[in-house]
Amino acid sequence: MGASGSRWGGPTPEGGADVPVEWRFAAGDVARMRFAFSPLWELVSSLRVLRDPAAHSVHLPWLRAVRPRLAGLDLTELFALVPVRGYLPDFLTPPPDTPLPDFAAELDRVRRTPPETAVEELACVRSADPEALQRFGTDPEAGIRRVADTLRAYWKLVFEEFWPKVYGLLEADVMWRSRILATGGVRELFADLHESVTWHGDRLVAMRDCDYSGPINGDGLLLVPSAFHWPDTAIMFEPYQPLLCYPARGVGTLWTSGRPCTSGGLGALIGRTRAGILTALEEPASTSALARRMELTPGAVSQHLSVLSGGGLVTRRRMGREVLYRRTPIGDALVSSA
Repeated sequence: MGASGSRWGGPTPEGGADVPVEWRFAAGDVARMRFAFSPLWELVSSLRVLRDPAAHSVHLPWLRAVRPRLAGLDLTELFALVPVRGYLPDFLTPPPDTPLPDFAAELDRVRRTPPETAVEELACVRSADPEALQRFGTDPEAGIRRVADTLRAYWKLVFEEFWPKVYGLLEADVMWRSRILATGGVRELFADLHESVTWHGDRLVAMRDCDYSGPINGDGLLLVPSAFHWPDTAIMFEPYQPLLCYPARGVGTLWTSGRPCTSGGLGALIGRTRAGILTALEEPASTSALARRMELTPGAVSQHLSVLSGGGLVTRRRMGREVLYRRTPIGDALVSSA
């Protein structure tokens, strides 16, 4: 279908009504559905936060922290390729090919974009800076190199240090939704994913600004939670792998203080750090996710979890490669009564 077949979120530039994008699921397609994170998707989405802070007020703390660093970085070409709303070239945000891709590996995929693909996708961009697009299109091979270099510099300046915090939020979302899928099935998974997304037995419908209907092919549907694309969805379909990007849960807590509030009584009873960990386990979490949130080392968190587990306050369960911890009913009662 070409570049015009995939769409990033937001209203149509003309303000037109959304129309349904429909994916049809055959036997076995649900089993091939998977989650993935993408640092590149977050990075590219953050460019829209820079351009339109009022629409992304949840990220104002990040914006205030990083804006002074950008004085020496020329983002003109990237801003032309990533308009505030509407379509942006899909080669900038390829579907993640692993559950947790490395940023350098994702950027390498951008660098390997065929020039003809970049030019084809460029034709679908409605930019306020056509001169910058024309410069890119005149020599797309050089344009791809420039854009990749700028993305790398932008990552180093304003995003790399914040990625662990963003990753922790995305990981928590996937753990939550994986549990919903395991206990409630596909219907429950999509029930609160986004108001524009509905499940109809063998079809997933997403209201978007483009009309598409087709089967889920190849590797199945890829579900990508996002913090910086909040509060909208984005989709990709053929010739790319079918992908639905949706707002991650808890984005409003992303830039709050990492340590959760705990009562003095609970801290006095089991220790302040253990009380904080127990309070943080409102939803199941891994040791690494807790370490990022609590701003502790994974080893220290692991030791505290062992004590909490020995006291019957938390339990552990393996999910794939991760070990998830959650409060027991005794732990819940202790936190709620504290």
